[in-house]
Amino acid sequence: MRNSVWLMCLLGVIVGCASDSVGDDAAMPVEQAKQLLAERRQVASIPKSTWRKMLSEQQYAVLWEGATERPFTGPLLAEKRDGIYVTAGCKLPVFHAQHKYESGSGWPSFWALYDAENVVLKKDYSWGMKRIEVLSKCGEHLGHLFEDGPEPTGLRYCINSAALEFVPTESTVSKPRFSD
Repeated sequence: MRNSVWLMCLLGVIVGCASDSVGDDAAMPVEQAKQLLAERRQVASIPKSTWRKMLSEQQYAVLWEGATERPFTGPLLAEKRDGIYVTAGCKLPVFHAQHKYESGSGWPSFWALYDAENVVLKKDYSWGMKRIEVLSKCGEHLGHLFEDGPEPTGLRYCINSAALEFVPTESTVSKPRFSD
C-alpha cells in the first residue's frame, strides 16, 4: 500500500512538471512569429517566451506584464512629427499624432483613438484605484484611459512610450485586421 502511494505521488510530480514545460513557454521560433505578424493571423498563438525574445526588456515588461515606465522618460513624449503610433509588438495602428497633446502627466497622451477596432478597454481595480486599462486587440497592455482630457472627447489615453512605435506620415500605414 505504501509503495503505491509513493508511486502515485511520484507520477503526479512527473506529470505536473511535464505539463509546465508545454504551457505558455512552448517554443515558437522568432521568424515564425514574425511571419504570423506579417500575415496578421494567429497572433494570439505567439507564446510570451517568444515575445520576450522579440521585444526589449522594457517593452516586454510594459506590454505583457502590465508594467508602467517612469514618467518623463519615454522617447515618444517629445515626438512632434505627423504620423501614426502603432503597438510595439503586434504593430497595430492605435493613435494618430493629430490626437496627441501635452497633458503634463509624463506619458504620451491622446484625446482620441486612430482605430478603435484595434483597442480593447478593460476595467482595472489594481492599486486600490478604479481605472480603465487600454489594451491592444492582441492583448498588449498600452496604458490607461482617464476622463480628464481636452475637448472634444474629454478623454486622456495615458500611454507608455515603450508600448508604442512611431511611424512618420511619409510611411504608408494601413489599418490591419487580424483574422484569428
